[in-house]
Amino acid sequence: MAKTTKQEPIEKVMWAAANKLRKNIDAAEYKHIVLGLIFLRYISDSFENLYAKLQAGEGDYAGADPEDKDEYKAENVFFVPEKARWTYLQDNAKNPEIGKMVDSAMDDIEKENPRLKGVLPKVFARGNLDINNLGGLIDLISNISLGQNKERTSDILGHVFEYFLGEFALAEGQKGGQFYTPRSIVELLVEMLEPYNGRVMDPCCGSGGMFVQSEKFLVQHQGKVDDITIFGQESNQTTWRLCKMNLAIRGIDSSLVKWNNEGSFLKNEHKDIKVDYIIANPPFNDDDWSGELLRTDARWQYGTPPAGNANYAWIQHFLYHLSPQGQAGFVLSKGSLTTKSGGEFEIRKNLIDAGLIDCVVNLPAKLFLNTQIPACLWFMRKNRTNGKYRNRENEILFIDARNLGHLINRRTKEFAPEDIQQIVQTYHNWRNTDGVYEDIAGFCSSTLIEKVKELDYVLTPGRYVGLPDDEDDFNFNERFTALKAEFEEQLKEEAALNDRIVNNLNNIILL
Repeated sequence: MAKTTKQEPIEKVMWAAANKLRKNIDAAEYKHIVLGLIFLRYISDSFENLYAKLQAGEGDYAGADPEDKDEYKAENVFFVPEKARWTYLQDNAKNPEIGKMVDSAMDDIEKENPRLKGVLPKVFARGNLDINNLGGLIDLISNISLGQNKERTSDILGHVFEYFLGEFALAEGQKGGQFYTPRSIVELLVEMLEPYNGRVMDPCCGSGGMFVQSEKFLVQHQGKVDDITIFGQESNQTTWRLCKMNLAIRGIDSSLVKWNNEGSFLKNEHKDIKVDYIIANPPFNDDDWSGELLRTDARWQYGTPPAGNANYAWIQHFLYHLSPQGQAGFVLSKGSLTTKSGGEFEIRKNLIDAGLIDCVVNLPAKLFLNTQIPACLWFMRKNRTNGKYRNRENEILFIDARNLGHLINRRTKEFAPEDIQQIVQTYHNWRNTDGVYEDIAGFCSSTLIEKVKELDYVLTPGRYVGLPDDEDDFNFNERFTALKAEFEEQLKEEAALNDRIVNNLNNIILL
């Protein structure tokens, strides 16, 4: 009997083929070429599927005009002009002018669809992109097998788009982490918070992974995309464009995902908005957040954050935007759990005393692409005394997940689905009125706030679950400052030694 070979998933096959065509183009630039083409294929297929229905004129489409742009707007489908349609570009894939034709297609689509203004890449006529390679990419993306309806198209192309985002982030390494939060971290945050309906915000939204995962969560739990409204902000325009395309492929309304280069602190695009959920991965230990210009800002209700580190500014920014029943889950550097510098201890103390901190999760190393700084998850809620969950105002749940996860390469680790479920179920069993929870030595502990106060308001989970906390107490900022001072002192000593050597040589020469 002949052996059957396991077929590689389409996204992996495509990635390998697309990577071969990359040649000498940096991943940072190449991702806009590939992702732009995938997006173009998506909107074109969605358009042509509806076009065929309108042209047939059956049932609800009787008497419809396939060239009427309002017909497409009514069904949330982008209108695609004739020379921007995928079939036209596919037919011209070997044309020497194909780069200019794709750029022109992107321009035409933006003109017809104001929602996409300034979003689509026009990078296909550049000299470093060989026309043969571009034609090869068009052929490659043409070979994606799609269904005959918009939902199937969206699902397959959305999956490919998301997979490619992750692979490009891995290829870019540290820079990739600026636009992409690893999938397993996003899944964990969303599963913990369970955003079934309401308003969801990410004030530093990157390429939109938090929103996409929220939509997936809804679909998996028989909800609808329309059950949530998303609010986002991003300061990097290139990343914002990726976000808008990522959300459009998923059929998610991104009209409230805003860009400005000043960022959420200096120019808050959603200043008066209160939301039910905040899910975010802000930059770690950001020392360039314009804190000196915001010393009297209304958001600092629990203390003024230091100008040299934005961690506690982000925490209070999130709290400022939460509704009275709102909850937040976000990533921060682990130093935020112990820091005492720049007034951060007082802010943490005030947050704990106010009963706002629900759960802290200690993360393993190597989960993030753009930093080796140890990280943790914070979960906060405005009202922990009533509602659909049990009263936990005098407790904090600590989870130490340092021993979970597995390596996917030498530098990067991720959580397996069972790791995510272990953490999620622990939190839900502790939080829910019908949950059955018990402490597990070395993994989780439900701790009274009085105990946290006794330990000087330190929030490192190792302290409470019983794991050795020598690593847990590591403070990156303090250690970096000490090493920097030590290095500068060594430089001074070397300079003094060099001066003495030069003086001695001069004396010898004079003799």
